[in-house]
Amino acid sequence: MRIRLATRAELPALQDIERAAGAPFRGLGMPEIADDEPPALDVLERYRRAGRCWVAVDESDLPAAYLIAEPVDGALHIEQVSVHPRAARRGVGRALLAHAADRAREEGLTALTLTTFTDVPWNAPYYARLGFRPLPEADLTPGLREIRRVEAAHGLDRWPRVCLRAPL
Repeated sequence: MRIRLATRAELPALQDIERAAGAPFRGLGMPEIADDEPPALDVLERYRRAGRCWVAVDESDLPAAYLIAEPVDGALHIEQVSVHPRAARRGVGRALLAHAADRAREEGLTALTLTTFTDVPWNAPYYARLGFRPLPEADLTPGLREIRRVEAAHGLDRWPRVCLRAPL
């Protein structure tokens, strides 16, 4: 799969990828996550205009996965990475993260950060295999604390979550 910036016309397809990628959460007893609405088109457009909305495209140049990110306190924070189930377990998410890491290095950022569910196999355990390590609460930067506050207000703390960091 090739990775490139998303086009504006592809943003609705990213929402479809998000919905499909969320469906497996239902089987883990997390229907609220499965049913959560994907980022709104204007939110995706903001990431796209900033040059931080990347897609992994198939042989027909159609998005099969996407990643959105933004700088937070000297690191590139991965806001969302979603892979359509038809492209899962093929290294697509890993490739998107590697691409984001390369772009972060180019910008002089020192790490990738993200927040995720600790007990979901394709979340924290997956990221640990890619070199991400948990950040203790005391080590969270002001920006990461704000992200966690917003997540908690959205109800995500109903399930155990963690903030992870991978140095670049």
